[in-house]
Amino acid sequence: MDGRYWLWLGARLAAAVVLVAWAMSYLKGGGSEKEFQQTLNAMKQVHSFRLSYTANRGIQHYDMLWEVDCQKDILHHQMHLVDSSSGQQQEMNQDELAISGSEYDRQPDGTWKNQGYASVTAKSTCRDLAQGSDSNLLPHIATMIKRGVLQKGDKKTVNGVRCREWRVTLKGGTSGLEHDTICIGLEDHLPYEMAVDWENSHTSISDYNAAIQFDIPDSILQPAAVTSGSN
Repeated sequence: MDGRYWLWLGARLAAAVVLVAWAMSYLKGGGSEKEFQQTLNAMKQVHSFRLSYTANRGIQHYDMLWEVDCQKDILHHQMHLVDSSSGQQQEMNQDELAISGSEYDRQPDGTWKNQGYASVTAKSTCRDLAQGSDSNLLPHIATMIKRGVLQKGDKKTVNGVRCREWRVTLKGGTSGLEHDTICIGLEDHLPYEMAVDWENSHTSISDYNAAIQFDIPDSILQPAAVTSGSN
C-alpha cells in the first residue's frame, strides 16, 4: 500500500513539475510576443523619425542617414560607401530627396536634378507602419513576431532613452538563422537601436514624431507643391 502511495505521489509531483515548466515557458514566450505587439502598435502612430545606419558587408562599408516626415511627404537619404573590391579604396556619396512622389539627386555642383518617380517615399513608409506591416526602413517587427525566437535582455540607455535589449533569432534568415539585437523603449515601446549579425550592421533611431528640419531649395518645393495639389 505504501509503495503504491509513494509511486502515485511521485507521478503527481512529476506531472506538476512538467505542467509548471510548460506554463512558465508559455508565459515567457507570450510576454515576449506581447511586448513586440505593443511595439508594432506604437509604430502605427509614427509620422516622423531619423535613422542612421552603418554596415560592413565584406569589403564594403556603408554609412547612411534617413530623415522622414510623412505629413510633409519628404524623405531625405544620404549614403557614403567605401568599396575596396577593385583592390583600391573607392568612395561614393549620394544625397537624395523624395518629395510628393518625385526623386531629386544632389549633383556635384550642389544643384538638384529631378530623377522622376521615387520608389520609396515618406507616405508609403508610414502607410506600411500604420497598417502594421514591415516598412523598408524601421525594424521588421511584424516578421520578428511571426518567425522570431525572442529572448529578453538587460536595460540600457540609447540616445537618452531607456530601453530594453532583446535578442531575436529569425528562423529562415540568412544561412537558415539570422541573429538580431533590438532595444525597445520602456515607456513608448518604440525601437531605438538594432544590430544584425550577418551584415555587421548597427542602426540608431531617434526624433520620433519630432519636427524634422530639411534644407530644401524653393526650386524643388514649389513644383512638388503643385504636383501634390493636383492629386
